[in-house]
Amino acid sequence: MTKTIPELPTKYDPFATEAKWQKYWEENNTFKADPNQTGDPYCIVIPPPNVTGSLHAGHAFNNSLIDTLIRYHRMRGDNTLYLPGTDHASIAVQTILERQLKAEGKSRYDIGREKFLERAWEWKAESGSTIVNQLRRLGVSTDWTRERFTLDEGLSKAVIEAFMRLYEQGLIYRGNYLVNWCPASQSAVSDLEVENKEVNGNLWHFRYPLTDGSGYVEVATTRPETMLGDTGVAVNPNDDRYKNLIGKTLTLPIMEREIPIVADELVDPEFGTGCVKVTPAHDPNDFEMGKRHNLPFINIMNKDGSLNENAGVFVGQDRFEGRKNVVKRLEEEGVLVKIEEYSHSVPYSDRGKVPVEPLLSTQWFVKIEPLATKTLELLDEHNQPKFVPERWTKVYRDWLVKIKDWCISRQLWWGHQIPAWYAVSETNGEISDNTPFIVARSEAEALEQAKAKFGDDVKIQQDPDVLDTWFSSGLWPFSTLGWPENTPDLAKYYPTSTLSTGFDIIFFWVARMTMMGVHFTEKMPFETVYIHGLMLDENGKKQSKSLGNGINPLLLIEKYGTDALRYTLMRETAGAGQDVRMDYNRETDESASVEASRNFTNKIWNAARFVMMKLGGKTPQELGEPEADKLELVDRWILSRFYQTVQQTCDYLDNYGLGEAAKGIYEFIWGDFCDWYLELVKSRLQGNDENSKLVAQQTLAYVLDGILRLLHPFMPHITEEIWHTLNQVGEEKCLALESYPKLDNSLINSDLEGEFELLIGVIRTLRNLRAEVDIKPKVKITAILQSENEKEREILSKGEVYIQDLAKVEKLNITPSVDAEIGQTIAGVFGTVQVLISLSGVVDIEALSARLEKKLGKLEKEIESTKKRLSKPGFVEKADPKFVEETRNNLAEAEKQAEILRDRLNQLKLN
Repeated sequence: MTKTIPELPTKYDPFATEAKWQKYWEENNTFKADPNQTGDPYCIVIPPPNVTGSLHAGHAFNNSLIDTLIRYHRMRGDNTLYLPGTDHASIAVQTILERQLKAEGKSRYDIGREKFLERAWEWKAESGSTIVNQLRRLGVSTDWTRERFTLDEGLSKAVIEAFMRLYEQGLIYRGNYLVNWCPASQSAVSDLEVENKEVNGNLWHFRYPLTDGSGYVEVATTRPETMLGDTGVAVNPNDDRYKNLIGKTLTLPIMEREIPIVADELVDPEFGTGCVKVTPAHDPNDFEMGKRHNLPFINIMNKDGSLNENAGVFVGQDRFEGRKNVVKRLEEEGVLVKIEEYSHSVPYSDRGKVPVEPLLSTQWFVKIEPLATKTLELLDEHNQPKFVPERWTKVYRDWLVKIKDWCISRQLWWGHQIPAWYAVSETNGEISDNTPFIVARSEAEALEQAKAKFGDDVKIQQDPDVLDTWFSSGLWPFSTLGWPENTPDLAKYYPTSTLSTGFDIIFFWVARMTMMGVHFTEKMPFETVYIHGLMLDENGKKQSKSLGNGINPLLLIEKYGTDALRYTLMRETAGAGQDVRMDYNRETDESASVEASRNFTNKIWNAARFVMMKLGGKTPQELGEPEADKLELVDRWILSRFYQTVQQTCDYLDNYGLGEAAKGIYEFIWGDFCDWYLELVKSRLQGNDENSKLVAQQTLAYVLDGILRLLHPFMPHITEEIWHTLNQVGEEKCLALESYPKLDNSLINSDLEGEFELLIGVIRTLRNLRAEVDIKPKVKITAILQSENEKEREILSKGEVYIQDLAKVEKLNITPSVDAEIGQTIAGVFGTVQVLISLSGVVDIEALSARLEKKLGKLEKEIESTKKRLSKPGFVEKADPKFVEETRNNLAEAEKQAEILRDRLNQLKLN
């Protein structure tokens, strides 16, 4: 499988490498957790994607974050479990199946519940694994042997048990309440499944005449069709305009129904006319007012959004058609006062994508206050869970304080059917609001109880509704570990360690998990909630299906490789909770940032190839660790930088600074190791001093092995491949199960690192000066380094061999002052060190001056042209603002370059 000699192919192939290791890890159950093993538990249960889904940028982002944490803790020696699974997605699956049936000219009622569920399971078997297989492409180190599905037998058992316990404790009840109704899916939806959209509509004003003929009151509404269900008009008791009308009655237009005028402090006298129509069966505020004043509740709407028999002559009309006809009728009766244009917020069903209707309906509810109270106590008294960033704690807390009872029933067939059976024989074979019911763990148990209560001839029928998907998701952290049984997994891995999720799901899922977890286990289900930002598109907008601006991560994986995408997502996570803007070209499906990460993988690959070619066929173990007393200056420097990076990386990862950790590793690998250390030790590797060569080899092998361990959680595939080849090991081992680099403080030397910053800065300045005057790479130069600081001169002297080697300096003079008679030079500055190169004998001054003059002339023409363009009002006003900004930036850069050229020319003339 892996080459037995330490030699890598000349070119890195991410696709073959990634497929190879993903297969290896899964076939060998590399990530199978064992609760009996030692180590502190570290567990994350995957936020279960919908079984209908396919990998999107949000999945890729969150699972890359999680897997980085998981791999890090596994390598740190923790007993680690990353548990995978999917959610059954009631509404989404049902929508797919009903669309299929509609294409066949059928409905779910035509084939019946049993056949419908058969089709659902068939669909799940054929298409439901798409998202799971795509997650595998990310290389996530989940324990696939523990994969769960919210409708599998174990989780279904947990759902029934949770429902039963809540019901037996009086926390689940069945009641007739106003719910958000989605006419498209014909199901109740929770407040959290409603998206408020700002729409341009109308505000209709009309008059209700007083029954005694003494006048009228004026009301206004954005939903005129609901007036058919009005059972009162309310005014504020302190509103002097209407005090004399309180207690009188009005005649409702069209319906000719007598309705009272009531006083209620909820009415805002400053809003509109100060008179509010009250429709208790179709508005949340009116619902509460209706209860306070004992007003009738008249439902005028069917579940498909059409008007019912209570709407009189409008029966059967669609709600929006009925709206037009009601307005027309009010106008004909002479009570329509005016119609205003009005922008207002309209609640839409997140699933059905249509405006929801507040509808009076008999549903199942969970009493939330007792659950929220327990959860709040743990938050306020013990700061559980801990939110990262901390600012989300207040958002979470405020929601728990304001929470309402949770409607948990959904009028669907795909899902956990509510464990309630109705004694239909008591109500003529029909389920009505008054049909007695029994809640039980099974039909047999329900029938036994029903017979005891209603006699042996009783007929029972299970509630056709299913539970809200979020009910089973709320149990996810402990149901997946075996609850309600006290399993070894539950004992070892619960509470879980971290929940990683976006802020937009705090209310949907996080709060429900905390309430359910605390109630059923008396423990917070996770220690930390890591709230990451959202994945934004290339324009900084939230990615969504409705906008059609989603970025398909699989396209980027197929172009650049999984490790490149993962690393990009990590590196962009600067600051906990910050949104991540994805660099992306839609025309070419390319990303400059992911391409840069692909280039990073190539850099690592080529560096590893170089190192292995210089190790004489030996592994790091065979070479042995470098001995401290034999280390040369540059060896001590790279080891100090390595351990500084180890410390920094661990500190960041322990505190969820994943982006900062990724950047720090990049800077060390690309800058310190590849750009400098490899260059600085080349002469020793090619020299005749065998002792110096061995120490260089030992240091190279040791640091490269450490780099692979350090980087593995971020880029698991390429690091696994290189590590196997470097260490010449087969399938008996893998890097994923090796230890993370441990800190060695004795090798950290901050003073030495500061010295090397000076040396590297001087070398870089010398190289830049060489390039500016076009000194050929092989030409040796004479250089002068002038500093009045004695300490700086000592450092430069200690690093003299490195300066001469990397800057191709034949003669180096380190001095406190510069002789005035040094001939023609070009000068630069690094810090307080003046860096000079003698041009005598290495540069044709006249030819160089001519080239610089020509380049300067070209730049000055470009500057003049750009200034003219920017001075034209038409260009600035009409051109794309981004292009205008880019033009200004180009001008500033050109002016800067021209200034540098003038300075160089002046130096040459002075010389």
